[in-house]
Amino acid sequence: MNDQNPIDEPQDELLLEDPNLDPGQLSYRQLIWRRFRKSKMGLIASVILIASYIIAIGADFFAPYHYNEINMRFRHVPPQKFHFSWANGLHVYGMKSTRNPDTLELEFTSDPSQRYSVHFFYKDANGQHHLLSSSGPMFLLGTDRMGRDLLSRIIYGARVSMTVGLIGVILSLLLGSTLGTISGYWGGWVDHLIQRFIELLSAFPSIPLWMALGAALPPGWSSIQIYFGITIILSIIGWGSLARQVRGKVLSYREQDFVMAARACGAGHWYIITHHLLPGSYSHIIVIATLAIPGMILGETALSFLGLGIRPPMTSWGVLLEEAQRVTVLLHYPWLLFPAIPVLIVVISFNFLGDALRDAADPYSD
Repeated sequence: MNDQNPIDEPQDELLLEDPNLDPGQLSYRQLIWRRFRKSKMGLIASVILIASYIIAIGADFFAPYHYNEINMRFRHVPPQKFHFSWANGLHVYGMKSTRNPDTLELEFTSDPSQRYSVHFFYKDANGQHHLLSSSGPMFLLGTDRMGRDLLSRIIYGARVSMTVGLIGVILSLLLGSTLGTISGYWGGWVDHLIQRFIELLSAFPSIPLWMALGAALPPGWSSIQIYFGITIILSIIGWGSLARQVRGKVLSYREQDFVMAARACGAGHWYIITHHLLPGSYSHIIVIATLAIPGMILGETALSFLGLGIRPPMTSWGVLLEEAQRVTVLLHYPWLLFPAIPVLIVVISFNFLGDALRDAADPYSD
């Protein structure tokens, strides 16, 4: 007769749903999930971030236009609104233009006499599917100085700005976890060398260091090469704090009984590190990574805003904000500041998610 686990899969779900259950009957992973679900802000932040990455990955579908589609007839069009009537369904009004006698620029106003119906799941002439389209010009967040749809550019820019954070954190995790574990496990001159190098990196102010490294990129590089160059720059700068925290965890674990027992049984260094030290730091590493992603996103945004990061024709949130940095532009076309809104939402969501994960990673603290 085979021994069976008294807690099978259906019972696991019941255990998680029972608030009066003894926590001793749950695994560590179940305890983390149970505590994380109690954080409403953490759950809301998770939904926002998942939706943001889905939109960024599917930018070709969610964006009404291509991010670099230029239409000089519609320069600096203000945001349009949806309208609904039983006779015409969902539609947007057309626009009429008048020339400003002071600036000699065309100014657009809504024209209710023109109505353009809005279509869902539209297929354009190139065979590309879009979530929204219209029978006429439709610019829900307005256009920029070259007549490009700002909503489409924000959606495509999310693909760059948000993936820079993910790729940068993955590289930082590899560097920080590896060097932090080596520093804490072996100690001695290896520990001193790694820690002094981290202190050297942290001694430089972040923004001037970003600017110096960003300016060092060859001007002839393509947009894709600059993208990966910025990612590597942010990773090189961001791994130090993670390495120090992993080192602290490893220092506390390496003298524990289970590690001493593994050594007594003849386990090698690699086995001890991969089976005992790193697994004990996983929850902490995940939390640090979650909190580091906003810094990566802000770093790319700052570099692109200063003209040292992603460069046109490629677009990112920093590139879009760089186009709106002139005061005269903001006075006449304030909608060009809209790219700052997704930056704030994503950064705040990552911080809320990181706080929730940090609390959930210590389920025995109550």
